[in-house]
Amino acid sequence: MQTTTRVAVIGGGVVGCSVLYHLTKLGWSDVMLLERSELTSGSTWHAAGGFHTLNGDTNMAALQGYTIKLYKELEKITGLSCGLHHVGGVTLADNQERFDMLVAERAKHRYMGLETEIVGPEEISKIAPVTNIEGVIGGLYDPLDGHLDPSGTTHAYAKAARMAGAAIETHCKVLQTTQRSDCTWDIVTNKGSIHAEHIVNAAGLWAREVGAMAGIYFPLLPMEHQYIVTEEVPEIATIIDAGGEHPHVMDPAGESYLRQEGRGLCIGFYEQPCRPWSINGTPWDFGHELLPDDFDKIEDSIAFAYKRFPSLERAGVKSVIHGPFTFAPDGNPLVGPVPGMRNYWSACAVMAGFSQGGGVGLTLAQWMIEGEPERDVFAMDCARFGKWITPGYTVPKVIENYQRRFSVSYPNEELPAARGVRRTPMYDTFSAMGAVWGAQFGLEVPNYFAQADEPDFETPSFRRSNVWEATKREVKAVRQAVGINEVHNFSKFLVTGPNARSWLDRVMAGRIPQQGRLSLTPMLSPKGKLIGDFTVSCITEDTFQLTASYGSQEYHHRWFLQNMEDRVQLENISDRRNGFQIAGPRAAELLQACTSTPVHEIKFLDVREMVVGSTACLVQQVSYTGDNGFEIYCDPMAQRALWDTLWTAGQPLSITPFGMRAMMSLRLDRFFGSWMSEFSPDYTAAETGLDRFISFKKNTDFIGRASAEAERTTPPTRQLVVFEVAATDADVVAYEPVFIDGEVQGFCTSGGYSHHADKSIAFALVPRSCVTDTLAAEIEILGQRCAAKRLLEPLL
Repeated sequence: MQTTTRVAVIGGGVVGCSVLYHLTKLGWSDVMLLERSELTSGSTWHAAGGFHTLNGDTNMAALQGYTIKLYKELEKITGLSCGLHHVGGVTLADNQERFDMLVAERAKHRYMGLETEIVGPEEISKIAPVTNIEGVIGGLYDPLDGHLDPSGTTHAYAKAARMAGAAIETHCKVLQTTQRSDCTWDIVTNKGSIHAEHIVNAAGLWAREVGAMAGIYFPLLPMEHQYIVTEEVPEIATIIDAGGEHPHVMDPAGESYLRQEGRGLCIGFYEQPCRPWSINGTPWDFGHELLPDDFDKIEDSIAFAYKRFPSLERAGVKSVIHGPFTFAPDGNPLVGPVPGMRNYWSACAVMAGFSQGGGVGLTLAQWMIEGEPERDVFAMDCARFGKWITPGYTVPKVIENYQRRFSVSYPNEELPAARGVRRTPMYDTFSAMGAVWGAQFGLEVPNYFAQADEPDFETPSFRRSNVWEATKREVKAVRQAVGINEVHNFSKFLVTGPNARSWLDRVMAGRIPQQGRLSLTPMLSPKGKLIGDFTVSCITEDTFQLTASYGSQEYHHRWFLQNMEDRVQLENISDRRNGFQIAGPRAAELLQACTSTPVHEIKFLDVREMVVGSTACLVQQVSYTGDNGFEIYCDPMAQRALWDTLWTAGQPLSITPFGMRAMMSLRLDRFFGSWMSEFSPDYTAAETGLDRFISFKKNTDFIGRASAEAERTTPPTRQLVVFEVAATDADVVAYEPVFIDGEVQGFCTSGGYSHHADKSIAFALVPRSCVTDTLAAEIEILGQRCAAKRLLEPLL
């Protein structure tokens, strides 16, 4: 066994072997894989082996498409068979809401180049003849769906990696991982020690145990999963004898997936009475075992399946596969550099390994070798969970996710499991005022405030929801008088030290302000992609506060640490500094009533340390609503006192609390983009208009400068524009296709309804060559093409 390597991949399932292969594919050959038993000894060997492209996140769907197309390449490289069956698949809808979701997914696929189609009941009965279409109103057909041989595919990845120089060591159990002072790793195994520059944790069922060796908690949990293989089914035998294959059928109402297996059928369930497995840790001696059959758990699911697929009831059971596989709290993988660690990478919690494994391997290899993935992968970035997460949060969220595997996912839905984990001092006060809560990065955030005659629960919907009037009321209150909400849903970083300014000049693309001022600035990757949208406030010459997206704080913190310099101190103070924003035409009047500081002297983008009531605060004149407004920061211990001051003084001014639903409506009026919608690592500053905040005059080689300069010379091919949409009862959410001259030429990044202007608004990326002042288009919303016209001026 070799004793040094550039990368040690721990885990020999499909994901670990994919990572190993992709590292070699991108040029690193000094890599090795360590497997405690034989390849495929974890969840891989008993997987059903299905693959599909359908995913609510478009980048995840694209990576799944890459994975599926990769299998033929592996077969060609290695001469091994992956056992591919590209039979296609149809997802059924038995109610309008589920059908709306499928129609919305089909719309996304239009600009992604995926050849899915909406089909009716009669077509479904022809495509999938074992299906009873009673109660089915339609479905989504995907010709790329299929299944494969899990073992053959994993060994194909492994052979392709070996052919490119990688080493694979089986029966090599990792016992200990220790980091050296130079951030490389010593790995102790039962076969000896290995010195590695990088570790990749792809240990699957044992990822928690391997992570714990380095002091890392991975929020994942194995769940028991059961599927059944039948004896011969006459209808399937007839199809086979005629030279055909039966496609996959996903039946969300029955929480099941079905496919052909030999001359019979294979059906698996995501049952409601599900069970987590090995909550406190996976036994090291577990491997090729299966769990005992448990038909009681899936009794109701089987009864439903007999109605949907009558052939099943007449078929004998050939085998039952009941084994564990891992989930993260939201069902997406945990991939990327682990925050707070150097040279430690995650590739675990990949519950759909044969749909996602290739994309995970490609993404991680790009990240390690090229410094960043080619697309926005925040949906599976392990930085999307913070250090606050514990098993007490992970377990109920994983159970919830498993139970909702086939549930309709609504754009306005707030899930109930593990709520109230993190609350600010205002939680009880706001609850008493009718706050209806959402969650962001584990933190409770008011979505709106319900009055006596307004709903205290927002019904999930693809259309305009039942809190339309409550949101409208809050929007009008802000625009006409003064509104107040917390600033807790911003991340906050404190940067200090003699080199603070020069460091910020390098990591931020925009101008770094002088003392007492703030600036807005994008943060770029080396390739010029947007990785942050920051407000930088200069409190003193060597003290700065940075604010950005609360949910991206670990992502940003990791980037800052990766690019840190001497004589700079960085602190994440997101939960150590809170306060309120006040906005509206009477905001200045309200602030003046609470302070002796002359408020009229505070200009737009000014930053002041001042006392508000009895509370020492940092106040800056800026507002995401676009009104005359102020952000007022304080110590959370003083937040209730600050609230009493502002709320009392605001009574004669018609002060109104407002939530995130109103905030996201208000930002539309001013054409303010939103992080991870208009601004994300998928886009550049020039594409989105953030290049106007880049300081090309500053004498600093800021990160991403060369790429940003190149776009000044050669503008990008697409441009962000704002449309007014002739929508009826539903507005743009994201990724709806934009038709220009009858063809799909762009897509929406976000949208909604402006209650101030009474207009439906959409942000969209379209070809720059098409952009004119009078640009007209059509935007598909829930299957309907709605006329859209470009807006040039904010809706004042």
